Amino acid sequence: MNLSEKIKNARAAKQMSQNDLAKATGISLRTIQNYESGARMPKSRDTYTKLSEALGVDEKVLMDENADFVLRANEQYGGRGARQAWDLVADFKVLAAGGEIEEEDMDEIMRAMQEAYWEAKKNNRKYVNKRYRKEDSSDQ
Repeated sequence: MNLSEKIKNARAAKQMSQNDLAKATGISLRTIQNYESGARMPKSRDTYTKLSEALGVDEKVLMDENADFVLRANEQYGGRGARQAWDLVADFKVLAAGGEIEEEDMDEIMRAMQEAYWEAKKNNRKYVNKRYRKEDSSDQ
């Protein structure tokens, strides 16, 4: 189950409207709609915390490997890195939408793509905004 389905299901279980969730979290209604449509993912861990508290679910329930990947990219490379990571995840979802690939194989492919992303970022440090450059980025 992806983030959009998790938010919709938890919101429905609490009998909340999207507007109620927006008010409870301080997140704009449009952003809530984007999360539920799958058009966007939260860019900060704080957003996951707000959503989980308002929905009465554990934060880990909302997050998955892809969410963690996008958040790490945001932390290490800013908004541009997060957008690139999100685009990678979204493009792969489109590619895999045909349903011909087994779920566990899709997970392995996504992990390999994420590793390739981190390696490419490491190899292209000169193109990373100076404020996001770190001397030791070997924690990938």
